[in-house]
Amino acid sequence: MTEVTETLELKLVEPNAHKHRKLSETKMAHQQALEAAFGAECTTQSAANDVVVNYNLSGYAKNALKKYVPQLCGGSYDSKELHDDHPVRFTNEGVRLDHKPQNAIGWYVKIPHHDDYHLWLPAQPNPEQRAWLEALHAGDAKMGECRLFDRGGEWYLHVVATRDVEERSTSSSASETPIGVDIGEASLVTVCHRDECGSPTTPNLWNDEGKQVRQLRETYFTATRRLQKRGSERIAESYGDSLWRQIDDILHTVTSEVVAYAAQFENPVLVLEDLTHIRENIDYGSFMNRRLHGWGFAKMYAQLRYKAAEMGIRVETVNPAYTSKSCHCCGERGTRPAQATFRCTNPECWVREYQADVNAALNIADRYLNGESHLREHTGDDDSVGDGGPFDRPARLPSRC
Repeated sequence: MTEVTETLELKLVEPNAHKHRKLSETKMAHQQALEAAFGAECTTQSAANDVVVNYNLSGYAKNALKKYVPQLCGGSYDSKELHDDHPVRFTNEGVRLDHKPQNAIGWYVKIPHHDDYHLWLPAQPNPEQRAWLEALHAGDAKMGECRLFDRGGEWYLHVVATRDVEERSTSSSASETPIGVDIGEASLVTVCHRDECGSPTTPNLWNDEGKQVRQLRETYFTATRRLQKRGSERIAESYGDSLWRQIDDILHTVTSEVVAYAAQFENPVLVLEDLTHIRENIDYGSFMNRRLHGWGFAKMYAQLRYKAAEMGIRVETVNPAYTSKSCHCCGERGTRPAQATFRCTNPECWVREYQADVNAALNIADRYLNGESHLREHTGDDDSVGDGGPFDRPARLPSRC
């Protein structure tokens, strides 16, 4: 196992005047304590503690200062003077993350102000680091020191995170096993790949879990709306949080099972559709929009990425255009007479009807096999909920049997 470290950046979203003032007070007290301890040339944690204990800071900030000041004063840095403002440092016990995916801003952080007062603030993460946040929230990564920055009146939190990644030997693409992953509304996830002869094999569908999530989401919208009409806002929020925790549990279980499925094959590669612009491109009417815009695509993508990384499994993405409407055998554009049914319209193809989600998963895997593991400019119609363009008929896989 190899330990990987990443510094995550979250922007605190528009703190109100009260919270902005409290953050500024924390920053000022921290700077004063740091300057006092540095001026006293505290080269030990005990000496630093005697100084910083007198300042109105949380114990988490004081403990971080007790470690940091001796490094400045003859330790790791041996600084002669302090330069510029320093970020407010907290030990990892002080900062907490919370995730409410039903909200417009889904991430929240708890910032210690002093020992008996903390600030909860919405936070916007770096989109490229969502997988790390998911890992931290799930307990699959460890939180290290946290640092609070003031950049011209805008507040940012840096969180050091570490996790173990299994080292796998690299091998050529010829020996890879690309596994197509189709995330959907009916079947929560469908995975499938081709064997050494090019034949579809070992599909797995999480249909029951998809049904459970749909029921929980519908219960959430219906029950919370009724509670809100009665003026029971606090009860509605608490009840909604409970339902979303149940959904989170299902998503974590399923994504873990998908990665375990992949791990049983030699040199697996999980292949996902690139759904970067899923929210901007969904327009299926008000009812379906509500279901799909709140659907956990991004959440499941993040979980699959970090859980696969922990197992040393690569994740690739491909253009999502027409994966659900193309035949995995001949490439003909077909139809979907029912949610779970794909029908090929090519009379010369042996495929007449096929399980639609398995068909899509195979198309996703094939696009990686055909070297299309990148986005292309799109034109014209697109049946996908993501960006992408029509592809030519996929190359047939040569039989090796």
